[in-house]
Amino acid sequence: MSSASDSLSYSLGVLIGKNLKSQGFTDDLSPEQFLQAIKDVIADAELKIQPQDANKFVSEFSQTAKDRAATKNLEEGQAFLAENGKRSEVTTTATGLQYEVLKEGAGESPKPTDRVSVHYHGTLLDGTVFDSSVERGEPAQFPVQGVIPGWVEALQLMKPGSKWKLYIPSDLAYGSRGAGGDIGPNSTLIFEVELLEILN
Repeated sequence: MSSASDSLSYSLGVLIGKNLKSQGFTDDLSPEQFLQAIKDVIADAELKIQPQDANKFVSEFSQTAKDRAATKNLEEGQAFLAENGKRSEVTTTATGLQYEVLKEGAGESPKPTDRVSVHYHGTLLDGTVFDSSVERGEPAQFPVQGVIPGWVEALQLMKPGSKWKLYIPSDLAYGSRGAGGDIGPNSTLIFEVELLEILN
């Protein structure tokens, strides 16, 4: 950047842009109107929409978009799990959790009160990676009951040394609230989980 002013302006744009993208506004955003609103505010010009009305509109728009995404994610997840459950290598439990054994382990399974050390790699249905201890290069440690319900169930079925692929319906993950970031409302999650050891 040629000046501090340019750097500041671009930096603010980056921060605002990332915030808008994280909230799912970018598909419906008109850059021209967005920039015009900023210019009008800075110039103390007459605003086409008053701040209180803008707040109300954005809030309502955001809720509508969230509801739309929740319905879409739920339908896509249900369709995926219905097909995935037909594969012979996939086991579906009574709760709807699906898992595939990639590597067998040995020994006792963790109890609800245990702490465990695991490596995991989490993705959405489209392959987007939202979290991965594998990519960080450091195993995660936590109480068996300190994670989402799908994990709580799966961990108590696994044995140390085993590696499973979990297909977790939204109601056993973060449900209608989602978890922010890439994990939207009603998202079905896929994890590769390796149970390294029981720490107790």
